[in-house]
Amino acid sequence: SEDEKPQSSLPLASFNYINSIIGSGVIGIPYALHQAGFGIGLLLLVLVALATDYSLVLMIRSGHLSGAFSYQGLMEAAFGKPGFVLLSVLQFIYPFIAMVSYNVAVGDTLTKVLMRLTGVNSDSLLSHREVVVALATILITTPLCLYRDIAKLAKVSFLSLVFVAFILISIFVRLGTLHDRVPSTPDSWRFANWGIVQAIGIMAFAFMCHHNTFLLYGSIQDADQRRWDTVTHASILTSLVVSALFGIAGYATFTGSSQGDLLENYCWNDDLMNVSRISFSITILLTFPIECFVTREVVENSFFSRQTAPEEDSSRTLRHVGITICIVLTTYLISMATDCLGVVLELNNTSLYTSYNDNVKITKLLHLFQGVLAAVPLAYVLPAVSYLKLEEGSVFSHRKFPALCLALFGLIIAILGLVLLITNRNKVDTCSHGNEPSYCFPNVTVG
Repeated sequence: SEDEKPQSSLPLASFNYINSIIGSGVIGIPYALHQAGFGIGLLLLVLVALATDYSLVLMIRSGHLSGAFSYQGLMEAAFGKPGFVLLSVLQFIYPFIAMVSYNVAVGDTLTKVLMRLTGVNSDSLLSHREVVVALATILITTPLCLYRDIAKLAKVSFLSLVFVAFILISIFVRLGTLHDRVPSTPDSWRFANWGIVQAIGIMAFAFMCHHNTFLLYGSIQDADQRRWDTVTHASILTSLVVSALFGIAGYATFTGSSQGDLLENYCWNDDLMNVSRISFSITILLTFPIECFVTREVVENSFFSRQTAPEEDSSRTLRHVGITICIVLTTYLISMATDCLGVVLELNNTSLYTSYNDNVKITKLLHLFQGVLAAVPLAYVLPAVSYLKLEEGSVFSHRKFPALCLALFGLIIAILGLVLLITNRNKVDTCSHGNEPSYCFPNVTVG
């Protein structure tokens, strides 16, 4: 029933919360530390976590001020129809691109690992990424996406976090065995580098969960501001610790050679890391439904929330299934258009396209687009300006001044990120297609 949605205790709600934060972005943290410098990178990680925590608290506070408990409703209460439309576009595009990238990552990773572990040749069905992703979509993501309520995903999210813990343990194990084999890079432990904006974009992408904030809030039993603040502080702190551990262990192993996808640094004949790659694929498959919930809610709120005529349960169910299948099928078809994570923002006509021939890699442009141009406004700018508009009093009052600082922080990062995206649009890495680094071949001299 729509009126009797299942709800979660704070611990169960925190599993969904942490799973939506950690997701796939955590494996980019070592690369972010390389971009910003190890010392500054760790400080930025804490800063981004604190900013994220405050903005999430601010969103629910604004919801209570306006009486609107959806992100779209909040923006409409603060800025009218233009705010609703702007938020709807951003809130749809961000998780939609995430779902496409999840499918591509699963296809690239699972196909290679299954071929290496099973020894199948290129004629086998398991060697075709289209088949592998289709099976994952039919057997895992679609059944989970068909749930109505995010509270039902709590146990699935806990399972996902178990896989994350296994990956983290594997990375620490390989820190001890690979550290001496990986060639050193100049100024590996420099305190600060020039890639601070890129690093913030990657970290913002890793901590991004604002698009499903009100879904999470609605899943909490006896939800109020105090309980929300409690689960937010606990979830952000846990995510910060996990992200820092991933960053420190990964960077200590590969230093300046750290890639945007940390798992690409490991050798493909490493059985432990191949199991970790499978675990990571399962993790992002279990995160996929949370993004689908958000995308579906945007569609529902944009096109069906204003219906005045009463609607039968069968009609709602049919619409729910239809929208879900359309989202899942569309993301699958788009993800099959490329064999490498290469969604690029074409600024000349503000459209998204996938470059199959160039095979541009996600490690720079996609992280930069999702992190700086989507995650930063959704996470920092819009929650702050909404609160500034809804809360009474001067912007320099003790209640509103921190929100003003948050908005300025987000605007500065977004503007600098846009400049970098324009100037560096042709300076990207090509897809390696599984090419292994030199230290994976013991007979080859490296250094």
